[in-house]
Amino acid sequence: MNLSIKNLKKSWELILIILLSILLNVLIFFSPESHLRTVLGLLFILFFPGYVFINVLFYKEKSLENIERIALSFGLSIAIVPLIGLMLNYTPYGIRLTPILISLTLFIITLSIIGIYFRLTGNNVWFPKISFEEIKNNFEWNNSSKLDKALTVILIISVIFSVMTLGYVISNPKQGEKFTEFYILGKEGKAYNYPNEVFLNEKNTLRIGLSNHEGKKVNYSIEIWLVNLTYDTKLNKTKIHKMYFMDEINVLELDHKPVNIDKNWTKQWETEYNFTIDKPGNWQQWYLLFKNTDEDEFEKLKNKKPEEKVFDAINGNIQSLKLNIKAIK
Repeated sequence: MNLSIKNLKKSWELILIILLSILLNVLIFFSPESHLRTVLGLLFILFFPGYVFINVLFYKEKSLENIERIALSFGLSIAIVPLIGLMLNYTPYGIRLTPILISLTLFIITLSIIGIYFRLTGNNVWFPKISFEEIKNNFEWNNSSKLDKALTVILIISVIFSVMTLGYVISNPKQGEKFTEFYILGKEGKAYNYPNEVFLNEKNTLRIGLSNHEGKKVNYSIEIWLVNLTYDTKLNKTKIHKMYFMDEINVLELDHKPVNIDKNWTKQWETEYNFTIDKPGNWQQWYLLFKNTDEDEFEKLKNKKPEEKVFDAINGNIQSLKLNIKAIK
């Protein structure tokens, strides 16, 4: 094996791929907002895996033309990355950023080293020597008709446009759904042991929580109503018999909190809420959430009649929560 600097220099692109892959790992963990991360990430996913794989399979000089190597590098990368993700899905690590990043990095570095080894030990191996004249020869430019030349140019432009479009879609993903987490918990802070049967004037405790995933700062207001209603199956209609205002909670402005499925869930805003009921009977305790994502709609909903607010909650026009409560003497 000839490990001279001259021979190693001939594998400059594989060495560069190794260094860029390592640099991408550093940027992801220490400078995640860097624009360089986006550029390297696209190459890391769309080109590097296929290129190093092609260099191992076809390391002989006459096995593939340069243009074929480049085209197959993109195509194989699109096939290799999902396969690695599929294999990770059957491991305890799952399809997460860190396992995928480590797996792809090891794949790229391992095949790059194997490719360098083949070049150092093999005969008649291929080295990247790309020139304008060589590109013209690959396309048989001088012997092509005007129509063939035009079609070739159109094909090259189409490939470049497709890669750029795919890169844009990956680097600028569609914004996820905007929503607000709204929940109530029992007094132990768990989703059970709710006060569904209470004594009159007995102090009861709940926990009310919110998380803002609306993409911007939002002011929230929560109205709590005690409602006695029935549903007439014959008329297919809900009838409100009695309703009483219990409380209003004005939440301070909450910042947007990104959804991160790679980490454990954490609360953003939560408060203890104490209430008593002084009227016996079967009740529904409605928690109505108003948010000022749209000022006009916010004021319109807030200024509605109480019965209309509850009907809006029943019909899903207002985000709400309901607790069935039986108050006994």
